[in-house]
Formats: sequence, structure tokens, C-alpha cells
Amino acid sequence: MTNETKDALAERVRGPVLAPGDGGYDDERRGYDLSIEHRPAIVVGAATPDDVAAAVLFAHDNDLAVAVQSTGHGACVAAGDEALLVATNRLTGVAVDPASATARVEAGVRWERVIEETAQFGLAPLSGSAPFVGAVGYTVGGGLGVLARRYGYAADHVRSMELVTADGETLLVGPEEHPELFWGLRGGKDNFGIVTAMTVDLFPVRSLYGGGLFFAAEDAARILDEYIAWTSTVPDEMTSSMALVRLPDVPAVPEPLRARFVVHLRIAYCGPQAAGEPLVAPLRAAAPPMIDTLAEIPYTAAGTIHNDPAEPVAAYGETALLRELDRGAVEALLAAVGPETDGPTVVELRQLGGALGRPPAIPNAVGHRDAAYTLFSVSEADPARLDAIRASNRALFDAMRPWDHGGVFMNFLAGAHSVGEPVRDAYEPADFQRLRALKARYDPDNLFRLNHNIAP
Repeated sequence: MTNETKDALAERVRGPVLAPGDGGYDDERRGYDLSIEHRPAIVVGAATPDDVAAAVLFAHDNDLAVAVQSTGHGACVAAGDEALLVATNRLTGVAVDPASATARVEAGVRWERVIEETAQFGLAPLSGSAPFVGAVGYTVGGGLGVLARRYGYAADHVRSMELVTADGETLLVGPEEHPELFWGLRGGKDNFGIVTAMTVDLFPVRSLYGGGLFFAAEDAARILDEYIAWTSTVPDEMTSSMALVRLPDVPAVPEPLRARFVVHLRIAYCGPQAAGEPLVAPLRAAAPPMIDTLAEIPYTAAGTIHNDPAEPVAAYGETALLRELDRGAVEALLAAVGPETDGPTVVELRQLGGALGRPPAIPNAVGHRDAAYTLFSVSEADPARLDAIRASNRALFDAMRPWDHGGVFMNFLAGAHSVGEPVRDAYEPADFQRLRALKARYDPDNLFRLNHNIAP
């Protein structure tokens, strides 16, 4: 990449155009997951959708693959010296229309911004457990949030998307405009172009009955048994998960939990405290909680339910979808990753079902709606322990194989090991072939391949 070539692109865009060695290059290329290190030939900090289109055309003309990044969550393929990285974090527009209960959200916006803007009107988006994740990237992967069992996947409630295709064309994509592309964009990630904005539904949710129940390691089997039985009884308004967590001995962790193995139940009930408390009573009665933070909270505090870490980290995680669980599943899970093992830092079971199990009003590519739970593990990817981390994950997923539903949830695929076969497994077989045909139509040269790639 010559300076003259880079300068020619810089003349066509408003945002910065950076090459290795330029000031600001390292800040632009880094994302949340530090296990994937982008070092592209050039970075375009897109300030407008026209910048995105110019960058894509430049990449096409100069035989560069295109990668896209907002926050860098869920990265899987590093952009190298034969790639152009489009950074969308400068596209930060949010426009709320309370009359239609919708919001137009640009590609660099994090959910926390949308939550704050919509709360002024008593409305809420279908945001995730971590409010610092980019809204668009989350939604095109499906989107499994704290209102999920009540309203479904975030991808189920998209009105339209604004897309830059591989030939640099800008399209408005919706149920009436390019309907097949609209189907594939909602669940198919960034395989068909770069979404520069989306318009999504909002919901009349001001508050939740939510928070966490933390239990000691010795109560893990009892709590797991109770949780699995409990999930078969709760209404769609209850979205929850259960995590086995190895907490560090650091001041940020509440003193009773430091350096402990704990069971963390995460509760998000879409309703008032008076209705939520009786629903949660069996969990509270199963064992004495070490900490109980359940309360009626504004939706703006929904991120405190999971308290996911916001600081960038090199992470290693794996995922699967499970069918209904039983006592044997509890025994297998604890034998593989219980307090006496060297298991992953966090192992989470998240209940599906409810609205997640029903087809959306306008079909999309999100698959495996009949699964009962997601299983997800994550650890800090310490290079000195990577072999042990991989071994502990294999022990976990091998142990849970008798309850494996088949398939994975796209949003939970991350890291270099999550490409190829896992991508295919995120979809129903017929849908995957349909996505490949769509890819052949809109990106036949696979310009957008530095991702969870669906080959044409």
C-alpha cells in the first residue's frame, strides 16, 4: 500500500484513513476481544455511510478483503496485511420515534446509548445483557437479551436496514425492499455487506424485577436441580440464566464472593416486583443466598443483572445448544466443571423457549428455535494456560453431549476456533444453503470474508 494510494482514498472520505505506523492506527484496529489482533493494510474510520461505500469500493479495486468492526465483540478472523478494516464507531446517530415505537440506530452505537434515549419515552429496545456491545452487530447475529423470552430475538423486531453491498451500492432493505436479503441479514451477520443503520421496534418496558442470587459451591447441585425444574414452570415474562463462576480475589468483587466458586442466578422478570417475587421464591428457598440483589430496577440498569466485564480482554469461549435437562445433566455438568475441577472461569446455562421458540412475524435466518438452553463457557486466554483451557472446555462439552440439541447460537461464537463448521451449525441445513445462494448473489467474490463466513 503506497502513500499515494492511501492518500487517494483519504481524499474520498471524511473520516481518518490510517496505515501501520500512523498515529491512531493501533487505537482504531483494536477491539474488545484481544485474542483477535487486527493488523490490516489500511483502516478507514468511517464518519458517514458514504465513507463506508468509498472504503468498500477501494478494497474491491485493490484486491483487499473487507473487515468491519464497531466494538470488536465476537471477533473471529484477524484482518491482516491484505485487508481493509472499516471502523464504524463514528456512526453514532440515534433517532427515537415514540409514535411508532421505533428507533433508527447507526452502526457505531452501543446499546447503552439506545437504552438511555428510549427510556425518556417509557420504551426499551431488545438489548443484550452487556449494554456496552454494539447494537447492530448484536442484532445481525440474532440478539439474545434480557427481554428475550417475552419478545423474542432482537433480529425478530427489525423494521429495516441500510446496507452497503460489495459493489459499493447503498440499499434500504426491508420486508418490501429486497425481502430475501432482509431475511438473510437478520441472523446472517456481516456476510452480505456492511449495515450502516437499522430501524428497530421498541417496547413499553420501564422497569424489571431483576438482579442476582449468589449461592455457595456446596449448594451447587441443589441450586442446579431447582433451577432446571423451575425453568419448566415460569411464564414467558421470565428470562434467566445460571452461571458457575470462579471469582478472583480482587477488590471489585464483593467480599463474601472473593476467591470463591459460586452459582450466580441471573433474573430478569418483565413485570412488577409483586408478581416476580412469588415466581423467584422456590430459588430463594432452595439454599440460603450469599448475596441477593433482586429488586425492581429501571430498564436503564438492566446491565447490572449480569454485570459482564466492560474492559477488553483476550478471551477463549465455546458454546452449544441443549435440549431439556435432567438430574443426569446436573451430575455431568458438575463433574466436568464443578468446584473441584480446573474448569472455565464462567459456564452459563441460559434458558430459551417462550417467544424465542416461536417464528417471528417476518421470517429470518436465526435457527434452532426449538432448543431449550444455550451453554456457554469463557475464560481469559492466558497463553500459558491455553492448552489447559481447551482441555477443560472439551471435558465440559463432551460431558454434555447426551443433552446436545445440535447447533450453536451465532452471537456466542467468538475466537479463531469459531469459524468453518460452527458457522454452518448455527443454521438449519436448508437455511444455510439459502444463505450461500444469497451470498453468491450479493458477494460472489466473498469480499466480506473476515468474519463468521458463509461462502458463496
